[in-house]
Amino acid sequence: MTLPTPAFVLEEEALLKNLRILREVQDRAGCTIILALKGFALFHSFPMVRKYLPGTTASSLFEAQLGHAEFGGAVHACAPVYRPSEMPELLPLVSHITFNSLSEWERYRPLVAAAKKPVSAALRINPEHAEVATDLYNPGMPGSRLGVSATELGPDLPEGIEGLHFHTLCECGADALDRTWEKLESDFGPLLKQARWLNMGGGHLITRDDYDVERLIARIQDIRARYDVDIILEPGAAVAWRTGYLVASVLDRVERRGIRTLMLDVSFSAHMPDCLEMPYHPTVRGARLAAENESGWRLGGMTCLAGDWLGDYVFDQDPGVGDRLIFEDMMHYTMVKTTMFNGVPHPAIACQKIDGSVEVWREFTYADYRARIG
Repeated sequence: MTLPTPAFVLEEEALLKNLRILREVQDRAGCTIILALKGFALFHSFPMVRKYLPGTTASSLFEAQLGHAEFGGAVHACAPVYRPSEMPELLPLVSHITFNSLSEWERYRPLVAAAKKPVSAALRINPEHAEVATDLYNPGMPGSRLGVSATELGPDLPEGIEGLHFHTLCECGADALDRTWEKLESDFGPLLKQARWLNMGGGHLITRDDYDVERLIARIQDIRARYDVDIILEPGAAVAWRTGYLVASVLDRVERRGIRTLMLDVSFSAHMPDCLEMPYHPTVRGARLAAENESGWRLGGMTCLAGDWLGDYVFDQDPGVGDRLIFEDMMHYTMVKTTMFNGVPHPAIACQKIDGSVEVWREFTYADYRARIG
């Protein structure tokens, strides 16, 4: 079949490789790894994922509903703030819930206590230690709204709180976790001894080739042995790391003031926002970033946003109108963040099966655009 463009394409074999690594970590470290839906929510893939991961974590009611309906297993909730009107719907779906402040816990404590099925409550804590350079992704920045500090919490866990939850990393290695743990243990050690479980959040890029898996396993085993707590990790990127690509077509070529631009049928702003927010340059198959003073091709997105472009790339062969470009590693934090700004078509969603065949799971139409705005 001819794959439409633009299209996100999941590579099933690569996903399976990541899931096997995560299963090994769970088995050897004695921890639980769940899927963070905020990073990867492609529910067509859930039949494969749930063979290796026992549940999901949700940052909203909609994510909790998706995890409950499409994934099954345990649903953990952790959000910066909860809407009062949604709590009666949310609590029946979840097994664990994390609150971002002491005041919010006190506000919802009666609802948690009255839930028809047990819900284990936790507080998000902030060790006030930063491992992330970009503030947009840094929960440890000074004055962060995310997580309770040790000075706020005091020496004892509030009545009814069974867990602690920290999320301070972003695509980090095991060394970053070790440095974070030193600060966290120093500030929250007495509270860890009172907790039943500890959620270490996401940002652990366990499936990256150079990630020190042995160091992570040793750290988890040590924490479990010394504090007798259940350990939970909830990576999003690690599950979908390098498991697929975004394919685009060249629609036009323009040159102005010596800048050559390929006009594409995708948008960096609408379809790959992290490229502009982080910012970073994605790998383009058959191309490399241009060196200083080297002439390359700027990649232009199709929205009217002036900054909807990336550059400059040098290609093995200069692309022409009708040629296709493949942006690598476009599964995590892509589909979950896309928009239809300017009414640009949302990329189709497809899967490259283990046998090499390609199946289109979803294509989007005007009706999808219209439904988003009215």
